[in-house]
Amino acid sequence: MRLSLASVEHVDQLRLLTVHAHPDDESSKGPATVRKYHDEGARAVLVCCTGGEAGDILNPAMDRPEVRENLHAIRMDELRRATEIIGYDEVVMLGYRDSGMPDSPENADPRCFARADFDEAVGRLVEIIRRERPHVMVTYADDQEGYPHPDHLQVHAISLPAFDAAADPDAFPGRGEPWQPLKVYYAAWSRARVLALHEKFLELGLESPFERWFERPDRDDRITTRIDISGYDHVRREALLAHATQIDPESPFWFGLPPETSRDLYPIEDYILARSLVDSSLPEDDLFAGIRDRVLR
Repeated sequence: MRLSLASVEHVDQLRLLTVHAHPDDESSKGPATVRKYHDEGARAVLVCCTGGEAGDILNPAMDRPEVRENLHAIRMDELRRATEIIGYDEVVMLGYRDSGMPDSPENADPRCFARADFDEAVGRLVEIIRRERPHVMVTYADDQEGYPHPDHLQVHAISLPAFDAAADPDAFPGRGEPWQPLKVYYAAWSRARVLALHEKFLELGLESPFERWFERPDRDDRITTRIDISGYDHVRREALLAHATQIDPESPFWFGLPPETSRDLYPIEDYILARSLVDSSLPEDDLFAGIRDRVLR
C-alpha cells in the first residue's frame, strides 16, 4: 500500500515517536538520532512501557539503602534528566511494571508488561499514536535473540499491531481519531559498530568488553537506514550517565574508550525499515525519507 498525496496531512513539523521498554533504553538505542531531529525542528515523543522497577543497581556508588527503597521514583527522575538531554518533547509512560527476567518474582507479577492483556496493551499504544500523530515510529526488532528480555519482546509484539490499528476506525473506539503513521523502524546495534569498537580497544592495548558480542548472529544485512550522527556522540554518553542507578561511569562497555577516540569511530546509528507506506530508495540516510516532501508545507 502506498498513500497518495491527497491522503496525507500537510504540516509544519515532522513527528517522531519511539517505543522503549525501560528507563535507560532510550539512552542506549538511537538517542543521537532523536536529538538530531529535535534540533532540526521535529517533535519527538518517547513511550516508555515500564517503570524499570526490576532493574538492578549497576553503579556501586548508588547501591545504598535509601536508593533501593525509592528506586522507582529515582529511576523516573533519571529518565526525566536523560530525556531532556536527548531532546524528547514529551515522555509518556505506558503504565506497566518491569517484568524482570524469566522465572524471576517480577516476571510472575500480574501487573508486569510481559503478562499484560495483549489487546489492552495495544490499545494503550494506539491511543498515544492517535494523540501524537507521528509520521515515523521506532521500536524493537522481531529478532531479539541477542537479549531476549520479556519486556523487549513485548515492545515488538505490540508495536506493529498498534501501527496498523491506529488507522482503523473500527479498532479501539473511544481511543482517539484514527491516524496512520507512515513508517516504522527497528533500532539496531550493528555488527559493524561493535567491530569498530572492539578493534579500537585492541589497537590501544585494552581488553575489549565486546568479545562475547560476536557470539550473536550478524544481522547487518537487514540494516536499511544509517543516520549520520556526527557531532552528536556526546548525547548517548551524557544521557546514559543521567541513569546513575543503571549505568556505572566506570563501565568499560559504555565508557572504556576516551570520548575523543570514540567520537568519530562509528558516527552512525543504524535502523531496519520494517514497514513503509511511502516510497523511499534503499539504503536510506533519513528516517523521514519519502515523507518530508509529501507532508511538509
